[in-house]
Amino acid sequence: MATTIYTLCALTSLACAWLLLGSYRRTGYRLLFWSGASFGALTVNNVFLVLDKVVFPDVYLLPVRQMSALVAVLLLLYGLIYEKE
Repeated sequence: MATTIYTLCALTSLACAWLLLGSYRRTGYRLLFWSGASFGALTVNNVFLVLDKVVFPDVYLLPVRQMSALVAVLLLLYGLIYEKE
């Protein structure tokens, strides 16, 4: 059951990234780009979660997961602070 939930979370964040980046391509609104990039990094974070908990349960991937989550938050924070429009 956990594998299904982890996979659905990864697919949901991938869909959000795809939709946000597609909207950015159509409109050119830069906050959509930073939000899409953040969700892209969250997708990577969710993939690392699946790898950590399901594929390689004996390997300690928590620091890698935390770094990818930090990158996701920093991307969104940068977009929220420095985009003027």
